[in-house]
Amino acid sequence: MDFNGIITQTLTQAIGVSAVIYCLAAVGLNVHFGYTGLLNFGQAGFLAVAAYGLAVSVSRMGLSLWVGVLVGILAAILLALLLGVPTLRLRADYLAIVTIAAAEIIRLIVRSVTFREYFGGSDGITRFADEFYALNPFSSPLDLGVIKFSQNDLWVVTVGWTLIALTSLMIWSLMRSPWGRVLKGIREDEDAVRSLGKNVYSYKMQALVLGGVIGALGGFMAAIAFQSVQPDTYSTEFTFFVYTMLILGGAARIFGPILGAAIFWALLVFVGEFLNEAVNKGVITFLSNTQVGQIRFMLVGLGLMSLMIFRPQGILGDRKELALDAR
Repeated sequence: MDFNGIITQTLTQAIGVSAVIYCLAAVGLNVHFGYTGLLNFGQAGFLAVAAYGLAVSVSRMGLSLWVGVLVGILAAILLALLLGVPTLRLRADYLAIVTIAAAEIIRLIVRSVTFREYFGGSDGITRFADEFYALNPFSSPLDLGVIKFSQNDLWVVTVGWTLIALTSLMIWSLMRSPWGRVLKGIREDEDAVRSLGKNVYSYKMQALVLGGVIGALGGFMAAIAFQSVQPDTYSTEFTFFVYTMLILGGAARIFGPILGAAIFWALLVFVGEFLNEAVNKGVITFLSNTQVGQIRFMLVGLGLMSLMIFRPQGILGDRKELALDAR
């Protein structure tokens, strides 16, 4: 078996394009769920509106890529306001219901035949990020033996991890400020915070907008990295994967979503590559390559179940910070 190839793929994917996209989504969700206790089950919707805002602006309207980024950010802010205004005064489960429904509505709208002229239907939109790659300073691929990136992927990963570092630094600063302490207080007992004269609704709305905009950065990176936006990329399972990564790494920890995204993606790739190699070499004879995709999720899922049994707060988390009983 080619263990060197398996390790190379695993390490590359652990810090690669997909890890960057999920990490940005998880960092944004950490603001919602980890620090504020908001049950947002529609994080995929924020990535979708950002990605389509960028793609439509460039490919359909002929605008600059950077104008498209601004349009995507404004779309994410608008989505947060539309979701938050009717629900943030209510219990947390109402927000969960509204966000998961809204994300599916967005996916079905951009997938519909009616709006195919604008969003491309189920085929999506392609080839709109040339302006980004024109700025690529790298003239050759990266090959460190165990880590390999193409020229374009190296540029995407560099920009992506820079965004992760900047957003994490910003969140670290905010959560050490009085504003961040109010968010943590809302997560623990919003009635107590309200009794101190704080506008809980306003703080929740600010957190929803901030986390949505950070998630939108993941949508931009996904659209640019693949030079494509397709509706089924932003299905409900995307949000559930992000929640898994956040809880795996540790909610309400700056490095929790980063570590969780890297480990989750590395495990998924390692198990898949190992099983495929074992099937191809005849080491495993009771499976086919087409079954490996399902089996790897089952095995990784069992590992995550074990983690939740023996360390439910995640790798870096604290039980006191994991507000699964969100109000």
